[in-house]
Amino acid sequence: MKRSTGRILTTHCGSLPRPKDLLDLMRSKLRGESYDAGTFEQRVRSAVAEIVRRQAECGIDIVTDGEQGKAGFFSYVSERLAGFEPHAGPRSAMFETEVAAFPEYYEQYFRHAMLGASLAPIVPMVCTGPIRYRGQQAVKRDIGNLKAALAGLSPEDVFMPAVAPSGVGRNAYYKTDEEYFHAAAEALHQEYEAIVDAGFLVQIDDPFLTELFSFSSMSDAERQKTAAMYVEAVNHGLRGIPPDKVRYHTCYGINEGPRVHDAPLALIAAFMLQVNAGAYSFEAANPRHEHEYHVWEQVKIPEGKAIIPGVITHASNIVEHPEWIAERIARYAKLVGRESVIAGADCGFSSQATYETEVHPTVIWAKFQALAEGARLASKQLWS
Repeated sequence: MKRSTGRILTTHCGSLPRPKDLLDLMRSKLRGESYDAGTFEQRVRSAVAEIVRRQAECGIDIVTDGEQGKAGFFSYVSERLAGFEPHAGPRSAMFETEVAAFPEYYEQYFRHAMLGASLAPIVPMVCTGPIRYRGQQAVKRDIGNLKAALAGLSPEDVFMPAVAPSGVGRNAYYKTDEEYFHAAAEALHQEYEAIVDAGFLVQIDDPFLTELFSFSSMSDAERQKTAAMYVEAVNHGLRGIPPDKVRYHTCYGINEGPRVHDAPLALIAAFMLQVNAGAYSFEAANPRHEHEYHVWEQVKIPEGKAIIPGVITHASNIVEHPEWIAERIARYAKLVGRESVIAGADCGFSSQATYETEVHPTVIWAKFQALAEGARLASKQLWS
């Protein structure tokens, strides 16, 4: 994993909007309608090439495939893991405490901004049998597309996201949650290892750690125990993989919203740092969390590790000013050391394949350009 030696490096969290013609093909595939499989695969490949080149043009140093071939953060798991079925009952509300506090806002939000234009409904998966990895061809395709997209480019580093064991579904088969998460991690290990063996960094996406502290009705002791179990499962999935090949990302899942029930980073940081990763990505640019840079006055990152604070947010169409981005970067650099800071984004900009993203694609690219400029300004200050 590249460190910010000589200048602040830039990256983001992974997911980016898919082009409309790819969405049309993906929708037909998801609905079981007639579509040309060859055309679909070719369009995914070209979309990855376009999105990687665009990241590089905007000044992003550590790039990824934008998850162009995935229909969504949750739904892609169904093609990678055997042992799961769609949950037949009613879906539990997302971030229920927030919805209960602001019902009128979230009624509109779910109808339009978040779910209204998605290709397929978000259907939770339930484990009904032994978990087994079956995504060998899918991850091989993703890797091949990303490698082809890198031709002629020289990014500082390349990463590929993958879900954490805590995010694959609900257990209705294994005797204990410990056994269940261990089995999920055992299966996902193959995906993590394939990504690293291909020469990329693997990013473990785990919004479920923050969700546990934000919305769970568990007691404090139960939350602590469950968080430790989440971390243990992630580390089991990463066994044998060098930490400097791993990025760990956690966030609060939702995009634009009141967020008054988001758990403070101070509750989460200690668990986050127990993950065997070389860098840790977290929300830091939105107004509910920007003040939390103070956490790093008390919490020390392990030697040789890095943090990837969000210095641009996925929750607003305002393009952050580069000078303000530079100030955000400098705060963290002064606390943990300039080599230990990589400038990132709060979360992905399109975790679901959808025709409408909350932040418009043209604004996303402007945010990336501002991120790169802010990093340049911070670098001049920090290496002067």
